[in-house]
Amino acid sequence: MITGLILFAHGARDPRWREPFECLLHQVSSVHDGPVSLAFLESMSPSLIEAAKAVTQQGAGRVVVVPLFLAVGGHIRTDLPPLMEAAARACGVPVSAAEPAGESTQVQSALAAYCLDAARSTA
Repeated sequence: MITGLILFAHGARDPRWREPFECLLHQVSSVHDGPVSLAFLESMSPSLIEAAKAVTQQGAGRVVVVPLFLAVGGHIRTDLPPLMEAAARACGVPVSAAEPAGESTQVQSALAAYCLDAARSTA
């Protein structure tokens, strides 16, 4: 079964805000076997439902949402579950979520290394 990935971020009014997420999308798309899309909670498109429709139209039989948030907060606890349910209904495939990126020990280690590099390089 083909897995579609949706990289889910908050969104912002400044269009430049999405640039690092576009870079991440290209990196993931270059190695993931299934379709990959960005989705935003607010202020930007596509929405989670639009992104889920796009990846299922590209053959995904299931969708995994990867929240690009640093921690579990109101958006993850309150906003994301009904959006995922609506996306599953709209697409007719299972939609599940990974833990927020910042909760991953891999991401925490990468951020720690970045912080230490910043301390050395900006002295």
